[in-house]
Amino acid sequence: MKSLICFIVLFAAGNQYQAQSPEKYQISPDLEQIPLWVNNMPDTGDSRGMELISSKGSVTAISNPRLIVHSPKKPNGTAILVISGGGYAHIELGKESTPAASWLQSEGITAFELIYRLPQENWKSVNVSFEDVQRAIRMIRNLAPKYGIDPNKIGVLGFSAGGHLAGITATQSDNRFYQPVDTIDSLSAKPDFAGLIYPVVSMLPPNNNTHSFKSILGNTASTTEETAYSVEKQVNKATPPIFLAHAVDDPISPVDNSVLLFHALQKVNVMTELHLFPTGGHGWGLGKKGSPVAAWPDLFKTWAQNHGFWK
Repeated sequence: MKSLICFIVLFAAGNQYQAQSPEKYQISPDLEQIPLWVNNMPDTGDSRGMELISSKGSVTAISNPRLIVHSPKKPNGTAILVISGGGYAHIELGKESTPAASWLQSEGITAFELIYRLPQENWKSVNVSFEDVQRAIRMIRNLAPKYGIDPNKIGVLGFSAGGHLAGITATQSDNRFYQPVDTIDSLSAKPDFAGLIYPVVSMLPPNNNTHSFKSILGNTASTTEETAYSVEKQVNKATPPIFLAHAVDDPISPVDNSVLLFHALQKVNVMTELHLFPTGGHGWGLGKKGSPVAAWPDLFKTWAQNHGFWK
């Protein structure tokens, strides 16, 4: 049965899951970190120097792509891979994936923050981010018994450029971005559901002016290349259910990105839900308390529960 809902949220009260603003961001030493590639990392390139994490939690010079594990005391069987944005030029852990992972953990979700390679940091391919996210989904499936995860309840949650990365993962799971390196790569890289929050979606005009576009495609991309990296053009009947949230006044990733994807999903009867907020701009993470966009975590939770992905 076709299950399609579109909400335009004119106002919503803030939720209780607000990110704290530490004086200086740091990855907690109590959190387990799991390298994606112990050996045979694809498309290795020149040295990037030491990894840098700013005081606000922006990461660059990434040589060790990895998962940061947020394990709940009582896991409910669901896992979500959380992906920050940053235009594929840096990764905004501090305001996006870390607060979101902490919230998910408090809800019984086993959350995995992804630190992924960036395409313009001296790698042999611009596809290294996509290689890392496919590997991450497979690793989570492989680790499912250890963390009490149902391998059929593994989702992905992406913000901005991380939303693009999550969207490509959801729509192109059958496209092997790298050759298998071990038995883990025999597992599926397809997420069971996805949440895309103020995502970059399209690389086609007039939406080809984002930093994400420049990081991946540069200044001389062909229409064929732009289409290949446009999430809305890769949708098919096998695409998993997708939740979308976007602010109408977004100045970085225009709201048309989510609208285009919503309509593409409708056309092939993929379950989807779109929430448009009148204000919020871009980069709001969990959302400022009391703002319209702060409603999205509870809306996402309800959506995932309705589809059986969240207890």
